[in-house]
Parts: sequence; structure tokens; C-alpha cells
Amino acid sequence: MSEEPSTPAEYTPSSEPAEPARSTGRVGSAGYTVVGAGAIGGTLAFALARAGHPVTVVDSDRAHVEAIRAHGLVIDRGASRERVTVTATTPEDFPGPLGRVLLAVKAQATGAALDWIAPRLAPDGWVVSLQNGFNEELIAQRVGADRTVAAFVNIFADVVEPGVVLDGGAGALVVGEPNGAPVSARIRELATDLGSWGTVVASANVEGYLWAKAGFGAMLAATALADAPMADLIDRHRPAMAAVAAEVYQVAGRLGITLEPFDAFEPSAFVAGAEPGARDAAFDRLTAWLRTQVKDRSGIWRDLAVRNRPVEATTHYAHVFAHADRSGLPTPLLRAVLDDLRELEGAPGGMAEARLDRLDRLAASPPPDLGPDRAEALRAWLEEHREDMVADLAAYTSQGSASDDPAALDNCLEWLRSWLDDRLGAPEAEERSPRADSGDVLVRRYAARGATTGDPRPVLLLAHYDTVWPTGTLDTWPFHRDGDLVTGPGVFDMKAGLVQAVWALRALTALGLPRPACTLMLNGDEETGSLASSGAIVAEAADSRLALVFEASADGAIKTARKGVGLFSLTVTGREAHAGLDPTAGASAVEELAHQILALAALRDPDAGTSLNVGVVEGGTRSNVTAGRAVAHLDVRVASAAERERVGAALAALAPVDRRTRLEVGGDWNRPVFERTEEVAALADLARDCAKAFGLELSETSVGGASDGNFVVAHGTPVLDGMGAVGSGAHARSENVSVAGMVERSALTAAVLTVLAVDDAPHQGLAFGSPRGRAVSP
Repeated sequence: MSEEPSTPAEYTPSSEPAEPARSTGRVGSAGYTVVGAGAIGGTLAFALARAGHPVTVVDSDRAHVEAIRAHGLVIDRGASRERVTVTATTPEDFPGPLGRVLLAVKAQATGAALDWIAPRLAPDGWVVSLQNGFNEELIAQRVGADRTVAAFVNIFADVVEPGVVLDGGAGALVVGEPNGAPVSARIRELATDLGSWGTVVASANVEGYLWAKAGFGAMLAATALADAPMADLIDRHRPAMAAVAAEVYQVAGRLGITLEPFDAFEPSAFVAGAEPGARDAAFDRLTAWLRTQVKDRSGIWRDLAVRNRPVEATTHYAHVFAHADRSGLPTPLLRAVLDDLRELEGAPGGMAEARLDRLDRLAASPPPDLGPDRAEALRAWLEEHREDMVADLAAYTSQGSASDDPAALDNCLEWLRSWLDDRLGAPEAEERSPRADSGDVLVRRYAARGATTGDPRPVLLLAHYDTVWPTGTLDTWPFHRDGDLVTGPGVFDMKAGLVQAVWALRALTALGLPRPACTLMLNGDEETGSLASSGAIVAEAADSRLALVFEASADGAIKTARKGVGLFSLTVTGREAHAGLDPTAGASAVEELAHQILALAALRDPDAGTSLNVGVVEGGTRSNVTAGRAVAHLDVRVASAAERERVGAALAALAPVDRRTRLEVGGDWNRPVFERTEEVAALADLARDCAKAFGLELSETSVGGASDGNFVVAHGTPVLDGMGAVGSGAHARSENVSVAGMVERSALTAAVLTVLAVDDAPHQGLAFGSPRGRAVSP
């Protein structure tokens, strides 16, 4: 895939611009300004200058510019190097005006480049988009369609050092007027001039080449998920490569695009429904050709692994996604590739061929189709019962359920049992496990209806009914509705989540849609750490296929990773003495604790997701007594098991600064880390596809707070968390929930459940039917 590693990030005129020297070319030779002298720009600038055209290259990388000024622009062909003289300048030193501009910056830098180009472009000047992606529309908006030239470029090259571009082998280059206009005189002249590089095609269908390359580029983007040659990865992962290209071409087909072949790539072999033999032959030709190229890894791989910078593919495919969404076309493979690329930005060590294995499984098992009729029926039924849902939430909120009030929790749970009977009917079975100092644990089992899945294990629906709000809060802050927003203690965390889950089950029953066996589990001590219920949760999860956790969303996003939580105490024992009469006899526990707090601060690692807060400190008895005892209470959050191990070891190794004092660390890890496993990612993909059936974009996120889902994931059962309310203000008087969000999330829950009822391995071919919810590798 072609590269544009150097991009003018800022384009501001200099108050005293330098006068660049002009290249000497043939009399009458057209001059060109190349903006972005990276792989594409540098390659073409070299070819034009060698043919005698006056060439100026403009690049924001000052080291690159200085090297070209000092030594010329160099093309490295492996065994030899050749150089030409061109004018090289940074944007701020370029005096203008601009005539023929070859724009070769990264796609995401196009807007910034145009900010610089537009005011300098002569009335008869024009801009050629020699870039990856679809940039012509943006260029035309800024400088006018008559001053925009479309181009397709597939040059394999790389900037290997300042001033030096590696020639990666032969490629393809096509130019034409935008929007399919006939080939004009300027296009023919441009093609002739660029012919100094190699074969250049003048075409009225540049768009066909750009869409063809978008499919090919999607394959190359996928190869950047692992550290291996492109040809080998494409060859080994043909299912994923064919499927990701087919998604792009399905969008192109909906737009009426005629795809054009180029180099050794035949796009027609990768459209949906193409003959398998033709596709295999096309793969053979493509991989054989790629193995002849000097450059064996994509530019996206290089951006991640070598240059450690964001990739431009996310910009390239925004155009594809926009058209796909308008047409209702699913693009799960392409979205999965880009999600993984974003994850690898700044963390190239995560490259692994297992990512491509996952894409192969996804390609082999396409997303289940909820169907527009089912989706609309669910939405309409729940919308019809919107006010009933609000009434249920109001009644539930009026039940005080403070975590530290066992009597209130008992009353609330009795109300819930009656409400559940009314809304869902009698369960197949019910178990209530008493807890002495917290709310009891309630488990209700509901049989499958119309399910065809081969996995008989239930889906665990997990919710807690306790809140952080003390008894009596309802006296001053009752449930209140203002249009779409409702407020009240616990509505967001997490009473609305349970209401949504129950109404999702009601909707499936009312509409006769299939649902899997479901276990509804409610605990009453989540806000205090689930100390009395975590064992029961883990035991129930072990016999479940997967778990849906109805904690509130994060601005609408589901939660696919949570930090582990440790609650520790550090107790210092010192030696008391009279602070005035005998100050040296004492050993201050408070002073020692101060030293230890500073040492604990060093354990924080924001980059690794580790935080440590000393939230409460207490110690000493009187100001005139050297403190004999001091205690600090710590809250530790970690994003990985490795960090948990590191922090735990460091706490165990604490040693006193004053040897006359003694340290004791108490407490433990309250919740394990909730890591985004492959199974969790698969569930997120399933939920995302179900959301699309309702026209919703569902995002995912990682959060610092923990939930009971942490226990479930840590013991091997996949979890979809954050399925609860859309709102904000957890644990605050601003706590609120969107009524429209309740309807949407209830419909989403119902959709996920009905898909699970008929699909053994939802979305990615993962075998959730394996023991303890682990995926079975093919």
C-alpha cells in the first residue's frame, strides 16, 4: 500500500518567507509543487525532476527538507541509490503562489494541508489527490471542483531516512477528472508528465480504481495486525481477507461503482458470491506478486511498529462506513480490523496472528441477522409500554435499599419478588440465599422458549438491588420526572437496568420471539464490594453460558474492560512518648506513615492504568504525645493481572524508614481485573450488530469502576457489561436516566437474547458452549 509518511501538520505563512531556488528543467517543462514529500510524493517528485520538470517539494519534516537540500532527493533501489536536485522547503518558508499541486499527505492531514494550499492556489492552478482513501470531495469543497484532479495511486515505497525514499517496486497510477467526467487535455498532459515514473493511465473512472483499492487496502490493513510479511498473512488468512474486501465492494455495488483491476489485483474475484475457484486463483496471483516486492509489510504496519504514530486507515474508511450506514449494509470485519488497529496504536507489542485467526472465524460465521421486522416489532412494542416502564422504575425507586440497612433491603427484595411475579409470571425455580449483614441473594430461573441453540446452559442476567443512598434519602429526594429525564436515588445505579432487563423478557414473550434459558440473579451488597455474594455469583456464572450485567452504561457505551480493585490498610505502630519532655524517646507512627504515603505514590502508573489513592488517614491521640499508631486506607485500581501482581508485591515489601516502627498491611483485592478477552469482544460485536438493526451506533469503553462482572470474567465466563441505563450521575444527587434510553436498551437486550436463542456461537464463530464459557480454537 502506498505511503505518505511526511505530512504538513501546520500551514502558516512566514512573515519573511525565504526565496527558494528553482530547479533547472527543459524549456517549456511544466513545474510542479509536491506537498508531502514522503513515499508517494518523494517517488513522483524524483521522477518528474529526473525528467527535467521544475519541482518544489514542501514538507513539514524539517530534517527531511534539510537532507534534500543538502544531498538531493534520493531513491534507494536496494543495490543502488540515485539522486536528483529539487527545491525543498517547509510550509512556513514557501512564498507561493501555487500552480500544479501534487497533494501526497496522509489522508487525515488533508484538511490542514488545504488550509495552507487554498489561499496560495493560482486561479488556473489545480490539486491532484495522490493519497490513499477518498479525498477528492474534500479538496473540491475547498478549492472548487474545476481545480481538483482525481487520482489513484498504488506505489510501494517508504521513507527510510531523511531525504531517502525506498523504491518498493512497480505499482499503478491513474489520473482523471472527478465525478467520472471525460478525460480532458490537462489530464492527458498530467499523465504524460507522470509517465516519467512509469505507466500512467488516464481514465474517466478513477472512482472505480479508488473503490477497488479500498478493498485491497482493507486486506493490507488487516495484515498490520501481525508482524509478518503481507503476502504470507493474506495467503494464510484467505477467509478474512476475502470477507473484508467483500464488505467494501458490497457498498461500492450499492453506489453503482464499476470496479477496476490494477497491478495483480482483480477486485471482481472478491465481491460477494464470486466463484470460489476464481477467488483462489486471484489470491494466488496477488500473493505471488506481493512476494516480488521489496517492501513486504504495509505502511500501516510501519506506522504502528516503527514510527509509533496513529494510522490513517481510520480516515480512509470513514467514507465507506458513511455509505454503508446509509444503505444499511453491515461491515463487521472492516470495523473489527479498525478497532484492532486503534488498540495497537502506541502498543505494537499487541500485534499477533491470533487477531487474524479471530477475523477468520468471524468471516466463517457472519453476524446473525436480527431482521428488520423483528427489530421494528421489538422497538414498537417497548415504545408502546414506555410509560409502564417509567411507572415500574418509579415504584422500584420508592423502595429504599441502602447497602447498610438489612431491613430496608429485605423489604425491597420482597417487593421485587412480587413485581417479578406480576411482570414475568412464576419462575421455573427460585432460590433465596440469606445473608446476615447484607441483602439476601435471589436467583430466579426462567426456561427457554422457542430456542434452537444447542447449548442448554442459561444466560445469566446479573443485577444488584442495593444503592449507596442512606435510608431517609427518599424523604428529601423522591423519584421525579422532567420530560425524558428521571431522577432519584439509585435510578442510574442501577434500578433502571433491572427494569429494562425485565421488560426485554416481557417483550420477547409478548411477541413470541425465541429466548434462551435465563437466570436472573439479584444481590444486595454490590455497592459494598459483594463480599457476601461474590462466591454465589461465581458459582452461578460457572454453570452459565455467558452473563449480561445491567450496570449503567458509560454515556451509552457498553463496558468491555474494568479495573481490578484492591482495598488495603497500612497500619504503623510506633512508640509513644511525651513530645515536650522526652521528644527523642518516641517513634512517631504518623511521621512514618507520611514517609510511606510518599512511597506509595510511586506505585502509580497512569500509562498502565494503575491508580492508588490514600483516601483516609488517622493516627495519634494528642498533639503533645508522639503518635503510637497511625492508619492509612488505600484504594488501588489496576487494569491488568500483571499490574495487580506488581502492586501486591510492592505492598508486601514495604519497609519502615524509622526502624523503631512496625508496618502491617491489611485488606486484599476486592475485585479481580475485568479484561477484554476474545469472548468479551465477541459479545460486544454481537451487541453492536444488534444495535444497528435499530439504527443505533453502539460503542464500547473501558472504565475504572468495578462491577460483579469482574468476578464472572475472572472465572472464565464471558460478560457483556454496561447493558443498563443511559444517563449519568452515579452516586451523586445529579443521578438521572433517559426514558428514551430505557426503551432503546430494553430493545437491545431483547435483541441480544433472541439472537442467543438461535445461535450457538454468536458473531465470531466462538464456541460459547465449551466448558466455563471459554472459546474453542479451531
